[in-house]
Amino acid sequence: MKKYIFPIIIALSALSVSASAAFYSVYGLSKLFAGASLQVIIMAGSLEVAKLVTASLLYQYWKKLNLLLKTYLTLACVVLMFITSAGIYGFLSGAYQSTATQSEILGKELAVIEMKRTRFEEKKDELKIEKIQLNTSVNDLRMSLSNPSQVQYVDRESGQLITTTSSSARRALKKELDIAVKDRDTVAIQIEAVTDSISKLDIEVLNKETNNEAERELGPLKYISELTGKPMSSVINWLLMLIIFVFDPLAISLVVAANFAFNRIKPKENELYVKQENWIDRNQKKKTKEGVVVNQPKKETTPKNTKSSNREAIKKLEIEKTKASESGLIEKRRNEEMDNIQSKIDQLKKEDDDKTITY
Repeated sequence: MKKYIFPIIIALSALSVSASAAFYSVYGLSKLFAGASLQVIIMAGSLEVAKLVTASLLYQYWKKLNLLLKTYLTLACVVLMFITSAGIYGFLSGAYQSTATQSEILGKELAVIEMKRTRFEEKKDELKIEKIQLNTSVNDLRMSLSNPSQVQYVDRESGQLITTTSSSARRALKKELDIAVKDRDTVAIQIEAVTDSISKLDIEVLNKETNNEAERELGPLKYISELTGKPMSSVINWLLMLIIFVFDPLAISLVVAANFAFNRIKPKENELYVKQENWIDRNQKKKTKEGVVVNQPKKETTPKNTKSSNREAIKKLEIEKTKASESGLIEKRRNEEMDNIQSKIDQLKKEDDDKTITY
C-alpha cells in the first residue's frame, strides 16, 4: 500500500492545479466574451477536460500512435495551454483592473477634496489679513476718540492722518468705529466657519484613507514599483506573465508525472516471474546437436544419495518460494507461483518418505 501513496499525492496535486487553472480560465474567458458567457463556459470546460485526456493519451500511447496523430494532438495540447493561459490572464487582469479602478476613483476624490481645502486655506489667509487691518483701524479710532483736545483719524479712502476738533467729526469717527468693530466681528465669524470647513475636509480625507481597501491591496505592488523604478502597469504585466507560464504547464506536467508514477507500480506484461527448473528437470534434459531436447535414460541412485539431493532441492525451492512472495507480481500471479513451488516441495518430501525418485 505504501507504494501507492506518493503516486496518489501526485495525482491529487495534478487534479487540484488542473481544476483551479480550468476554473480561472473558464471564468476569464466568460468575461472576455460576456455576450455568450454560458456557451463559452461549456466550450472552455470541455476543452479543459479534453486537454488533460490528450496529455495522458500522448504519454500512454506515444509509441503506438502514428506520426500525424501525434503531431496534431501535441499541437492541440499546446494551443489549449495557451488558451487556458489567456483565460487566466483575463481573469487576473480583470481582478487587478477592478481594484485599480477603485483606487483611481478614490485618488480623484481625494484630489477634489484637496482642491477645496486649498481654496479654504487661501480664503482663510485673506480673512486673517483683513482682520489685522480692521484691528489696526479700530485701535486708531479708539485712540483718536479718547483725545479731548483734538481728534485724529486715518481717512479710509486717502489713507492720510487727519486732525480735527469738530464734534461732527467725532460723531463720524464714532460711527466709523462701530462699523469697523462690526466688520471685524464678521470677519472673525467667517474665519471660524472656514476653519470648521477645513477640519471637516481633513476628517473626510482621513476616513477615506482609512477605509481604502483597494489601496491596501495594491500596496505590495506599489512597493515593487518603487523598488524597480517601473510603472505599476509594467509590474503587474510581468507578474501575470510569470503566473500564467507556470500555472497550466505545471498542471500538464503533473498529469504526465501521475501517469508515469502509476505505470511504475503496475507490473508489465513481459515482467512475469520466470520459473526456474529444479535439479530433476535439468538432469532429465540434454540438448542434442540439432538443438532438440530429449530425455536421457533413467539413472539408478541409492536411497542415501537421493534423500540428500531431495533435501538440497527442497532448500532451493524454499528460497524460490520466498523470492516469489516478495516479488512485484500481482497477487493472483504471485499466489499461483507460490502454489506451484509448494506442490514441488510436497512431491520431494513424499519421495524422501518413499526413498525413491520418479523421473
